[in-house]
Amino acid sequence: RYKQTIFDKFARLSKIAISSTSNVDLLVWPESAMPAPVLEDQETFDFVSQIASSNQVDLLLGTIEEGRDQVYNAALLVSPENEPQLYRKVHLVPFGEFVPFRRSFPLFAKIVGDQVPEDFDGGTDFTVFQLSNNHGKVAPLICFEDTIGELTRQFVLRGADFFANVTNDGWFLRSAGSRQHLANAVFRCVENRRPMVRAANTGVTCFVNEFGRITQILRDDQGSIFEEGTLIGDVNIAAEPRLTFYAQHGEIFAKICAAFALVILLIRLVTSFRGAR
Repeated sequence: RYKQTIFDKFARLSKIAISSTSNVDLLVWPESAMPAPVLEDQETFDFVSQIASSNQVDLLLGTIEEGRDQVYNAALLVSPENEPQLYRKVHLVPFGEFVPFRRSFPLFAKIVGDQVPEDFDGGTDFTVFQLSNNHGKVAPLICFEDTIGELTRQFVLRGADFFANVTNDGWFLRSAGSRQHLANAVFRCVENRRPMVRAANTGVTCFVNEFGRITQILRDDQGSIFEEGTLIGDVNIAAEPRLTFYAQHGEIFAKICAAFALVILLIRLVTSFRGAR
């Protein structure tokens, strides 16, 4: 019964978004949107496909991919006419999606308890989704992946025009954690000069432009970000997007600073050693 309740909620919210404006190119649902793995559960897949096909719109959402021996946290793009496109999350969150050294140090697994009973497997490909009708290429970032500069720029190097972050910040409840997550994510837009769309399940749903400015945010009448609803906006994609210095070279400045610090440390150690003699 709960499955149909979730279907009805997402169908209702999607209808509101699509009927509120014309020429919607992309719907973005958050991480943990559906009650079952979309590709493995036929009922869920049929529901998602029906939303995309009946509205002639691309639909990007978070899902779980279950294989015979592997399980991935994933993002899926379902299009009206094309085959689904899948991205498997590359950067997993320690103690949230896997337990480090689970078998070598069982104590870690006991501390986490039943919160992380099994580990997700990590993806290896930085998959960029191609929207229908050449409406752009989107980098699907899952959860905290939008806080990691070196990871995010890999999607830009592969042609991404903008970012779409699907996240479930329910772990933070109503604390400042969700806002801190967003405060970190805006830097990915600045570093790469690419806009971002965020769909959050218990978090901040918003639009961020290529300069890191939050242009729209979903709030209730009291200003709270913890609001069920839809947010509609435009994403400005550059006609000829360029690679920024950061996109091309990554954390080279930080590496240079670290190298200088190491050289200074070595010099001090050698000087101290000679002085002791």
